[in-house]
Amino acid sequence: MFYVDYKLQYPVNVETPNPVFARALQQAIGGIEGEVRVAMQYMFQGMGLRAAPKYKEMLLNTAAEELGHIEMLATAVAKNLEGAPLKVQEAMSADPVAGSVLNGMNFRQILSTGLAALPVDADGVPFSMSHVYASGNIAGDMYANVTAEATGRTLATRLYNMTSDPGMKDMLAYLIARDTMHQNQWLAVLADLETTEPQLPVPNSFPQEEENQDYNYVYLGFTADGAEPPRGRWSEGQSIDGRGTFSQRPMEPQGPVPAMGPPAPETYPQEAQLNTPAGEGTR
Repeated sequence: MFYVDYKLQYPVNVETPNPVFARALQQAIGGIEGEVRVAMQYMFQGMGLRAAPKYKEMLLNTAAEELGHIEMLATAVAKNLEGAPLKVQEAMSADPVAGSVLNGMNFRQILSTGLAALPVDADGVPFSMSHVYASGNIAGDMYANVTAEATGRTLATRLYNMTSDPGMKDMLAYLIARDTMHQNQWLAVLADLETTEPQLPVPNSFPQEEENQDYNYVYLGFTADGAEPPRGRWSEGQSIDGRGTFSQRPMEPQGPVPAMGPPAPETYPQEAQLNTPAGEGTR
């Protein structure tokens, strides 16, 4: 159950409206790094999580916060669109470069919303829910959440650098700060879980003795000449999960050349395919 407060989570002020920046802000709403993504990700993780109630409550609480961020950004888009030229002639007459301001806008912000935000990215592509990760495995989801916050914070810092408007910098500084908190928050969940048992590898409920022991901690090189792959922390010493020892070696093919059976006539291949013996072909 959700409740609404009609006040913004944080003030949104725009001193100098900029329709082009309004388009850039769309990435923070409907881009794969944006607030719609994390709001839905935390929402579905929380609604489906089978774990201690405190983790479910944290996820849903943070999802509600992210919904408020969407409202802030949508307000910022609308305020940046105030005074935007609504006719091509207006833009062309005001700008010798044939309406560069209008050309830099998202036309749907005029045509579809009447100068308001959309659930799309900076190129006008609608957000795809395929970027929402909710596996039901709490550790796997926390790692996904850290990544989401890291890419979101990177985007917010780039937007901060794009604008000189004091109000927009203030709003983005707030969002950047919340991304800092959320990165630490999700890592804190993992640390909380680590107090009882190691969380890596994910899922830690699968018995490791059943996985292939020849490959679970070896870094493999796939260079065509069989050269040694680059060395690093990942190639020697104790593994990060403390359960094995890193090593490295060039990868050698372990299986034969695949031999496919003939196609089924009902799939209507070419005659040449029907007459080719299984496994025969040009190599």
